[in-house]
Amino acid sequence: MSMRVGTLKDRIEDSFARRDKKKAISFCRDGKVETRLSYGELNQDANRCAHTLQEMGVTQGDRVVLFVNKSLIFVVAHLALQKIGAVVVPLNPGFKASEMDYLLNDADPKLVVTDPAQKGMISKLAPRSRVLPVASQKPYQDLDFFRAAGAHAPEIDLQPDDPALIIYTSGTTGNPKGAVLTHRNLVHDAQNVIKIWEITATDVLCHALPLFHVHGLCFALHTALLAGSGVIMLDQFKPAVVVEVLARSNQKDACTVFMAVPAMYTKMMDTLGRQRLNFDHIRLWTSGSAPLLVKDLERIQSVFGKEPVEREGMSETGMNFSNPLKGRRKPGSIGLPLPGLEVRIVDPDTLTDVAPGRVGEIWLKSPAITPGYWRKPAATSETFKQGWFRTGDLGRVDEDGYYYLTDRIKHIIITGGENVSAQEVETVINRVDNVLESSVVGIPDEKWGEKVVAAVVAKPGSDLKPDVIKDFCKEHLHDWKCPKEIIFPENLPKNTMGKVLKEEVKKLFRRGY
Repeated sequence: MSMRVGTLKDRIEDSFARRDKKKAISFCRDGKVETRLSYGELNQDANRCAHTLQEMGVTQGDRVVLFVNKSLIFVVAHLALQKIGAVVVPLNPGFKASEMDYLLNDADPKLVVTDPAQKGMISKLAPRSRVLPVASQKPYQDLDFFRAAGAHAPEIDLQPDDPALIIYTSGTTGNPKGAVLTHRNLVHDAQNVIKIWEITATDVLCHALPLFHVHGLCFALHTALLAGSGVIMLDQFKPAVVVEVLARSNQKDACTVFMAVPAMYTKMMDTLGRQRLNFDHIRLWTSGSAPLLVKDLERIQSVFGKEPVEREGMSETGMNFSNPLKGRRKPGSIGLPLPGLEVRIVDPDTLTDVAPGRVGEIWLKSPAITPGYWRKPAATSETFKQGWFRTGDLGRVDEDGYYYLTDRIKHIIITGGENVSAQEVETVINRVDNVLESSVVGIPDEKWGEKVVAAVVAKPGSDLKPDVIKDFCKEHLHDWKCPKEIIFPENLPKNTMGKVLKEEVKKLFRRGY
């Protein structure tokens, strides 16, 4: 399939120029509209912010960390940075100092945009970086630091293969790796989503996802803005608020598209209980970032009136597979390859293709796939073989060409759509007094897909309690990384080389240790 690529900057400016007066984003707090921006206003503000950032010394190729709450200023800063060729590094605003220490040192940003309350922490952790404090929780109209700058577009010569974004993704080695995404990667990915899901300027997206992931930033926001759709952007995910916004059908900006992870659907359905509302005006419900159980798919169809479209993607690759918008959807399947995607299923030991229907590692080629990890040539070399991206996921393809994920080679825990590195959590637990060693795994959970649990070996004679470990984890890790259940076996199951057998650890929980 031949598609015009260009840069994300080009595509943004083209889309915005053609829809000057059209409503682009309505930003809501607790479901109430706080600010509305047309495409023309959004474009001018992004230009002004771009000039302001340039005056602060940000130049093409510089990394800029966005460590702010979901807000219009996040969106405007992100667009502004694309316009001047800087590389956006979005980070979860809930990260603690111990998590930010590594990320800031690894990214080595020229600038960190953050909430004023975090300025001291950032300045201490990244003394070489400039800090721009922005009160993102204030109304957008009160943030005027960029408004005196010119509204004309910056003149920057960008190429499709220039880096645009670094998304940090957890790895099996513990420390997160920064997947570098180019303008070509992002444009190809957005064009694919627009095409397969038929996103148009008549659509209105209910945006309830965070902006520091590819799901919320790329699949949702980039896609909507490049298609010229309207966006109802919620400041955070609150189940009751999202349900109320989605149920609004008698307004011009009634939502037509909703993207979510399975845990969000579960919370919304639990909030609704037996209440049934009319969602007939919503043409597309999608689910990704974690497996959707068949029984949950059926429940979503019953409650919201339509079967969700399941899809699969990664930080490094963009969206790879999707069940068809029109056509047969297979429960439990991640669907069909997107346009431009080549797929192999390979025996991870022999590196040869397996027979159709057999399980192997999924290898991919696509214009959306990262050229590599930021400052990690060894990890990049290990991930790419013979020009193919090794996903670390085991899967199979059926006789109709639909793909299924069966397991992961990489021991990454996916809980509520969030990736958690087991080793990162183990490193924190092992710092607790009287802990000898620990093993963190993910076990099936109906609400979260997987939940983080820990098997901890305590020092002999100690009286270590689960709450001590949980409290320590909450102090040093984001809540979704903290173990929900802790057991204390005498020893961890290991092989003859002393390697912890993760699958055996999981069995301890399945047996109700």
